[in-house]
Amino acid sequence: MTANATVNELASTIKKLAIKGKGILAADESVPTITKRFQANGIESTEDSRRAYREMLVTTPGCNQFIAGIILFEETLNQTTSKGLLFPQLLNQLDILPGIKVDKGLIPLINLENPAQKEEITQGLDGLPERLADYKSKGARFAKWRAVYAISQNTPSTLAIQTNAEILARYAAICQQQGIVPIVEPEVLIDSDHTIARCEEVSGPVFHAVFEALYRHHVKLEYIVLKPSMVISGKTCAQKSSVQETADATLRILQQTVPSAVPTINFLSGGQTSLQATAHLNAMNQHVLPWNLSFSYARALQEDAMKIWAGKAENIPAAQAAFYKRAKLNSLAAKGEYTEMMEREAAALVA
Repeated sequence: MTANATVNELASTIKKLAIKGKGILAADESVPTITKRFQANGIESTEDSRRAYREMLVTTPGCNQFIAGIILFEETLNQTTSKGLLFPQLLNQLDILPGIKVDKGLIPLINLENPAQKEEITQGLDGLPERLADYKSKGARFAKWRAVYAISQNTPSTLAIQTNAEILARYAAICQQQGIVPIVEPEVLIDSDHTIARCEEVSGPVFHAVFEALYRHHVKLEYIVLKPSMVISGKTCAQKSSVQETADATLRILQQTVPSAVPTINFLSGGQTSLQATAHLNAMNQHVLPWNLSFSYARALQEDAMKIWAGKAENIPAAQAAFYKRAKLNSLAAKGEYTEMMEREAAALVA
């Protein structure tokens, strides 16, 4: 494939992913992760139950009005739906772009200055070009790679920040070479008692290092999706940040670190409740910004639907109604048009 053809592929994909008011569904949970979520809802986790659940989400009538792309796990990419279609074929029929999670999970970062620190990096670069070629042949148009940064008094360390940035950039460069749009996901974890000020203090260097590395590796910023965490207080922090504080702090960091060439920023929810994730996104979209601001949520889109479905076919219509509701409300938030009143109105319709 020529360089021009590759660029045309990237441009076509990013144009669809960056449509105002549309977001990305993260349905790429690994088998252990989705098994844990299923078990919490009394659902048996089997290859068929995982297929049935994801098919239920994807076939929600009208969800393609709000969902531009869906990140799949490798298992799902290779599965056939109840109608005999491979998932990428079904998504293409629905005018939803198929994506794929390509990292191979977290491993400990070694040789830290403080051996008591526990930090992680992401593995999976070995064989990535060949895997991407295979995924692309099966219909994948974009990919996702997640790096994580734990907040404590002494973390993330400079070594963790720099190492994760370098790996993210190498992944993104390889994706673009293959004509695949990379989702670059630096997740600053909220699983601690840190304040929003500490989160902001950490997020700046993390995002800055990522873009420095992307520049070094000649990644074309106009053909990436940035999937960052929001700047927010930790889950166990005594002083919770308000919606406005979270929106303001997140925008400050983005404006300081993210070039305007990036077309779309699709936030992860990172453990926020469904309502929090929607409200924060809406508050940020009250401003005129150089990028499209949207969502790439997993639990914050799926949680209600999974509980209602509970592994039972007879619950599919109600579960799909719940998924449609959350997708629509986040679509409105991505345009700055969401209000809390809509939650009550939507709940009445679902009921």
